[in-house]
Amino acid sequence: MDLDRALRISAAGMQAQSTRLRVVAENLANRDSVGQSPGADPYRRKTVTFQNRMDRELGTATVRVSRVGTQPGEFPLRHDPSHPAADARGYVRTPNVDSMMETMDMREAQRSYTANLSVLEVTRGMLTRTIEALRQ
Repeated sequence: MDLDRALRISAAGMQAQSTRLRVVAENLANRDSVGQSPGADPYRRKTVTFQNRMDRELGTATVRVSRVGTQPGEFPLRHDPSHPAADARGYVRTPNVDSMMETMDMREAQRSYTANLSVLEVTRGMLTRTIEALRQ
């Protein structure tokens, strides 16, 4: 049934965006998490990679999270000689989390989640109306 397929495709999208929102929340929660000793790495930003996967039962591709990884690159430095994680020059390596980028990712994930939720609600309404029409 096409309505069942629409429900399952939307549910897959919601699940993928839910994972993305959890990762964004973790990144924001750890944006100030630095190492505890000189030279220790601070928190590294996590990223979500999506993948289209052929669902043979549905006969169509659905989205899923293929990997939660980390963003490579250098860590920004902050001068704070009194911090326990400061190096010999007085610099502390800080997480590579940009609050603005995380906010934009969160908004995009929220919009996608909401769009999939709308499809679910419309499809459910169509199913309900179909059942009601068959009862008469």
